[in-house]
Amino acid sequence: MRVRAWIEKSAGQKAEQKAVQKAEQSAEQGAQRGPPHEGDAVKKLRILMLVHETLVPPHDLRGLPDSAIDECRTEYNVMSTLANLHHQVEVLGVGDEIGPVRRKMAEFEPDIVFNLLEEFSGIVTYDHYVVAYLEMMRQPYTGCNPRGMMISRDKFLTKQVLAYHRILTPAFHLFSARKGYKPPRRPEFPLIVKSTTDDASLGISQASIVHDATHLRERVQFIHEQTRSDAIAEQFIEGRELYIGVLGNERLKTFPVWELDFGTLSDVQTNIATRKVKWDSRYQKKHGIRTGAAKDLPPGMDSKLASLAKRIYRALHMSGYGRMDLRLGNDGRVYVLEANANPNLMWGEDFAESAESIGIEYPALLSRIVALGLGYEPEWRIFGR
Repeated sequence: MRVRAWIEKSAGQKAEQKAVQKAEQSAEQGAQRGPPHEGDAVKKLRILMLVHETLVPPHDLRGLPDSAIDECRTEYNVMSTLANLHHQVEVLGVGDEIGPVRRKMAEFEPDIVFNLLEEFSGIVTYDHYVVAYLEMMRQPYTGCNPRGMMISRDKFLTKQVLAYHRILTPAFHLFSARKGYKPPRRPEFPLIVKSTTDDASLGISQASIVHDATHLRERVQFIHEQTRSDAIAEQFIEGRELYIGVLGNERLKTFPVWELDFGTLSDVQTNIATRKVKWDSRYQKKHGIRTGAAKDLPPGMDSKLASLAKRIYRALHMSGYGRMDLRLGNDGRVYVLEANANPNLMWGEDFAESAESIGIEYPALLSRIVALGLGYEPEWRIFGR
């Protein structure tokens, strides 16, 4: 049985490698050809993009204010790039009903669904239900599978799984929003308090770092009220904020280690990725905050982080693409902060930039993601039902 499983896994990895190579070649040829002309013999896919109903991108950004462009820039980047690769792309805005998805799939008959949803019906943890629905409909899709999304979206569950696999993560304590506040027995301050499910640094500010029991209780209550989710308080680790992208299903590829440089902010505040640090361009410019390839890492650390990222990815049952958020502590140890399924795909953001740094241009990156979606084997494919 073990030999058979190894043979099946190896065959899957080889098929995945061929699909990715073919996708890269197609992307490079498409970029060289430019816009398609009538009569061109171009291999096209019907791609249905699923986006939040408020983030349906316009076909032309000219004349729009920066605020409107920033809101849907990722969606526009993906849509326009896929169209430039000669695919037939249609975009569907999704709110709180699954019916429109079913009807659009029946009408358009997509070869693959490009999933850019980060929530469903206003609830972050419901996005994996949409992907589960696509699987039940036997519809190929891009990005992570439902199981990997469910586990990685829940920071508390992620940490429990990582602890089982003996992967180092900061000590943590859960505060359920359904129960009254109960202080931990021996909290080791400082702690950082955040939502167990919300991402994009929602609810994280300098006030998230607490140094005593009074502020811990106040911050937990703030998270409960503002995000309407459970709160998690974890040991705050002083050190360097590192990110590493992972691409693949069975055969995994990691991108170069990326680092968040806090600039002058580190002189006056604690180094944490608050919402302003991540998303406020004026704030970033003022303090010289930037991200880029991590420099001056200890010898052998790059390969160590790459191996760690793959371990995390597999432990959490992730697929498609993801990004690991890590801390290189002042004690020299690496702590896992979060695992992000389907990270931001905006052109020029960390995931795409780190891929580009090793020669995977944006069109080729999206083509790889599409190829991995087409090649992913959910249960209905494995068991041939």
